[in-house]
Amino acid sequence: MTFIDNATRHLFIAGKGGVGKTSIACASAVTLADRGRNVLIVSTDPASNLDAVFGVALSPHPTPVLPVSRLFALNIDPQAAANEYRERLIAPYRGVLPEAEVARMEERLAGACSVEIAAFDQFSGFLADKEVSRQFDHILFDTAPTGHTLRLLQLPVAWTEFLERNISDDALCTGPRTGLRSHQERYAVALEVLTDRQRTTLVLVTRPERTALKETERTSAELESLGLQNQFLVVNGVFHASRRDDPVALGLERKGQHALEAMPERLWTLPRTTVLLRGHNIIGIAALRELLSDRTQPAAAMHTQPAADSPPPLPSLAKLVGEFAASRSGLIMVMGKGGVGKTTIAAAIAVELAARDLPVHLTTTDPAAHVTMTLETEVRGLKVSRIDPKAATQEYRLRALERAREKLDASKLALMEEELRSPCTEEVAVFHAFSRIVSGAQQKIVVMDTAPTGHTLLLLDATGAYHRELVRNFGSKVVSTPLTRLRDPAYTKVLIVTLPEPTPVLEAEQLQAELRRAGIEPFAWVINASLAAARPTDPILVQRAQAELEQIHKVQERYAHRVVIVPWQTEEPVGPERLRQLARGVFGAQVELVH
Repeated sequence: MTFIDNATRHLFIAGKGGVGKTSIACASAVTLADRGRNVLIVSTDPASNLDAVFGVALSPHPTPVLPVSRLFALNIDPQAAANEYRERLIAPYRGVLPEAEVARMEERLAGACSVEIAAFDQFSGFLADKEVSRQFDHILFDTAPTGHTLRLLQLPVAWTEFLERNISDDALCTGPRTGLRSHQERYAVALEVLTDRQRTTLVLVTRPERTALKETERTSAELESLGLQNQFLVVNGVFHASRRDDPVALGLERKGQHALEAMPERLWTLPRTTVLLRGHNIIGIAALRELLSDRTQPAAAMHTQPAADSPPPLPSLAKLVGEFAASRSGLIMVMGKGGVGKTTIAAAIAVELAARDLPVHLTTTDPAAHVTMTLETEVRGLKVSRIDPKAATQEYRLRALERAREKLDASKLALMEEELRSPCTEEVAVFHAFSRIVSGAQQKIVVMDTAPTGHTLLLLDATGAYHRELVRNFGSKVVSTPLTRLRDPAYTKVLIVTLPEPTPVLEAEQLQAELRRAGIEPFAWVINASLAAARPTDPILVQRAQAELEQIHKVQERYAHRVVIVPWQTEEPVGPERLRQLARGVFGAQVELVH
């Protein structure tokens, strides 16, 4: 039995990036619609790919997904929602207040926090709006990678508490609180729905991988603490080798078995189901219908040898590491969709640079923060840190209050202290912590493992807003901001990490377009975990390797000026030695073959 057999009205599909949340969410939606239910699937991911999976152009409004009757889908577009939200708040003041005051209001609402709140405003509507509920039997939410989703689901609690404390306070009526106050009842209802196990199920999607299972455990605990206790586990991509003479297949099978045997105790207690790894990409209605069914399409039997085609001769990660070592300082930002291996690539680069006796700081902006798990132990000469949103916010509040004590009387200081408890303060605090780390790359090499794409773009949005404000206030006197350093190719090298699969490549291309709009040119693309480069012989893996070639050629010919490729590893790339092997372009250790 799966969560679909007794599906509640609301299903949240959550998990680490790259585990197949969207595939599971879309397959679940198709299955429920095929059973005669009216279904709406909503993506809350800023880097949504519902369109690609369904093969339908979606909008912020319910769009029929043909040829599946009764199925509708939509994307919450964070930027469009933010624009609409800002205009709704500012429009009543146009022509009433001086233009300078209206401009200040617009600036206050220009940050990433407003983008987040606007998306949350729409999201909560699907939970609290009775008219929406009447139209659909089930509403599925295909969520962003874990850190972003935790932030989204914490907002009902954070803003409800904040508004309850400040509902009569009109001192600050031009910020995000104005819109939030008017929707306080909606947020209270949304919170009630989220925590009602009769109406809401949290579906945790993971893979048979150590880091994915560990993060799923953390997500389960954090969401349970918010009241989401009705949880179900889906282990996606379980693989059973069909050839015992293929080291790649045996390595993949063995890694999965070991990870599941060591699955955290909390996850053992959850009801769960497993989904087998497919040889094809899960795109299109036919593939979605097959994913959760008992029937599987067999891999092509004729593929019993490595594919005749092979990936183009691309350099290994070692070439990039050599160039970084020559500079001896600067910022290396590793970006990409969740689950593509950003943390592994960032850690491998940092460990190899530290082995060359260079001053290296490895840090992460990802709330999930897997860096220490990937390293396993301390590495000589390598400083490791993370931007912890809660710690950064607390430090920012204390610093701001300390500076204000000499200037403000007791009543104004109390008002400021309350305002600093706003959830929006976290955006500002994280940006300041990020800025300090960017500045530190003047004296050493800083390798930054960034959060999944959508979360990172919100951070860059805050960076751009800060830059524009300084330029507007000081003009030509502005010498350097975090954004000018990110735009400087001599100072910052941006690596876009992707997998050789359609959705990760599409999202990497979209990320590159966003970076270029901000004036940031990526230094290189890293195609990670390539089965084609590992040359398997197992039929399912050969199918997947063949499918990779089109994506590898597309990256090389259309998107990237410089590309390196990293083969899929037969051993988990954790610990200093294996990370150094990865950075040096050494293929993972071979497993013992069973004949």
